[in-house]
Amino acid sequence: MSTTVMAQPKRPEIKTALPGPKGKQIIEADAKFVNPAYPRPDFKLVAERASGVWVEDVDGNIFLDCNAGVAVCSTGHCHPEVVKAIQEQAEQLIHICGTDYYYRHMPVLAEKLDSIVPVQSPTKTHFANSGTEAVETALKLAMHHTGREKFIAFFNSFHGRTLGSLSLTSSKAAQRRGFKRQALDVVHVPYPNEFRNPFSAAECGDGGAGQGALNWIEERLFKTTTPPDEVAAIVVEAVQGEGGYVPAPKNFLKGLRRICDEHGILLIVDEVQSGMGRTGKMFASEHYDVKADIVCIAKGIASGLPLGACVARADIMDWKPGAHASTFGGNPVCIAAALKTIELLEGSLVKNSAEVGDYLKSGLEKLKEKYDCIGDVRGLGLMLGVEFVENKTSLKPAPELRDRVEIAAFDRGLILLGAGTNTIRWSPPLILTKENVDIALEIFDQAIAASV
Repeated sequence: MSTTVMAQPKRPEIKTALPGPKGKQIIEADAKFVNPAYPRPDFKLVAERASGVWVEDVDGNIFLDCNAGVAVCSTGHCHPEVVKAIQEQAEQLIHICGTDYYYRHMPVLAEKLDSIVPVQSPTKTHFANSGTEAVETALKLAMHHTGREKFIAFFNSFHGRTLGSLSLTSSKAAQRRGFKRQALDVVHVPYPNEFRNPFSAAECGDGGAGQGALNWIEERLFKTTTPPDEVAAIVVEAVQGEGGYVPAPKNFLKGLRRICDEHGILLIVDEVQSGMGRTGKMFASEHYDVKADIVCIAKGIASGLPLGACVARADIMDWKPGAHASTFGGNPVCIAAALKTIELLEGSLVKNSAEVGDYLKSGLEKLKEKYDCIGDVRGLGLMLGVEFVENKTSLKPAPELRDRVEIAAFDRGLILLGAGTNTIRWSPPLILTKENVDIALEIFDQAIAASV
């Protein structure tokens, strides 16, 4: 096992078959001892160390990472300032349990979140360990505050795999199979995907897919199965993540805000994947000028350490001691990483996400013009999706082609990951440069050409 700091290459370096001999041994051990339910892709990355936008596997192969551990390593792998903050905090206090005792880190980060989240201040924050825990908190809080039990969510959404969150999640049948009826009373609505509009022209009127979704809620659900006065919250991703990196139409989130205000329903925005600078703004909701009642945060907040946060209006998070807590949530080492992460994001990385994201999107759109198999390029900042189709005439999804491109890119040293049925997501570290983009696009072009 190497303990040296990884040198910064200029290009990927593939030296062995993938996976290499050491990687194969680890994969075999993993198959013997580790949970088989992890939804790993067909390519096999066995990571050893990483730095910035580069990942080295156990056999010495070096990859350009355009996935960032699924949108987690926002400041890049092992950012030196984040590493220093972790080391310094670990020397002082690792754990004491913030649900029973006090330490400065919790209120410091909660106050910082109050100043940056798209929720009306004053806010209060519950600290968790993951995205699904943050969502579970939001669900409990909505039921507690409103006294209602029903929720509205959207097809192709992903909000987590714990039982409450799983009741919202609907991106793949495999996530639901075997767990019987859903734990919560959730009804799902088609998400307004403008590329694959699920609504009729009559349902959309002159407002496109966004209006179609709003009409579905108001004209179908509220008048048939789901009385609005029984709905605790509408839970939505401003940009669907696992569903294929699909941004919401502008009128959609504003329409949801109006519906919630008219009926005393809470608006919960899941920013687990889209938050923390990923879309070129600190939170994706800012692109829509919409404030939620509750926001769920995780992934990129602590540059790879496990931290989730549920931030709500203070008048909503008014439950009593014992109603909800977490032994490890808000761990001081994780919070130290989060505070440094936010400092770096505010300093330059949110801006870089917007600028380099535009550059990457422009390059992907050129590939769309070149290849008949790319049906759509979409997204915000460095949260971009490329949807593969059989051809631009039929627009029939091409999931097998997507998988071949993903593997071909990996074989050439570029880490990408699928999302939805037939989309490849681009979610690189927010430190990505235009020079990195040029190399990534070159490899992606080669991978597509080798796969069609």
